[in-house]
Amino acid sequence: MAKVDLTDAELDELGDLLERTPEPLEALDVPMLDGYLAGVIVQPRLVHEAEWLPAVFDHQGRALPADVDAAWLARCRSLVLRRHDVVQAGLADDGWFDPVVLDVERAPPQSEYDAPLPEHSRALLPWVAGFHFAQERFPALEEAADDAVALALARLYRHLPAENEEQRELIATLDREHPLKDADDAVEDLVTTVAELWELTRAARYRVATVRRDTPKVGRNDPCPCGSGRKFKQCHGNA
Repeated sequence: MAKVDLTDAELDELGDLLERTPEPLEALDVPMLDGYLAGVIVQPRLVHEAEWLPAVFDHQGRALPADVDAAWLARCRSLVLRRHDVVQAGLADDGWFDPVVLDVERAPPQSEYDAPLPEHSRALLPWVAGFHFAQERFPALEEAADDAVALALARLYRHLPAENEEQRELIATLDREHPLKDADDAVEDLVTTVAELWELTRAARYRVATVRRDTPKVGRNDPCPCGSGRKFKQCHGNA
């Protein structure tokens, strides 16, 4: 069954709901949430809802109060899970999804950053910040000894302000070797990169662990291992 994405009206509703998160908790905004969900989905292991959902309502992972409005929480959870499932299905089925990013006109001004950012990076920054936040909470992806994963992460993190000379040099290299013409080009590169990460981690994420039996299998006609002297089928095998 096809997943039904959030409408523009539902995205606006979700934004309003998240703004109503009880203080002092600080919920993610919608673009950052969207990046966070993608960052969770491409992990090299399946991250269950109980692990990733609390951070949606507070970047420190603090729990919601016990008396939180149940209807508000149910609606938030419903919308967030629908978006999570749509992004996951898009990556799995088509290698594509439509990220929720800022309009260029609504991107934060240059003055908010220590170093100037290209216009398209200012538009993508909240989304990429959310993706990076997911890696801080679940570091397995960044800790993977895989050059392809490291390059893909660098292609995403180029949209964040550089914090040191090494990062500035890496961004300069990417700008030379993988230039981005405009916002549309940057969005396409972002989605393609996330799809590459999905594929790079797919095998590990869906690996089925082999269960090793520590004791020999007991036949139904063998003596019951409990020491009763009866056959297994007549003792614990009959439970």
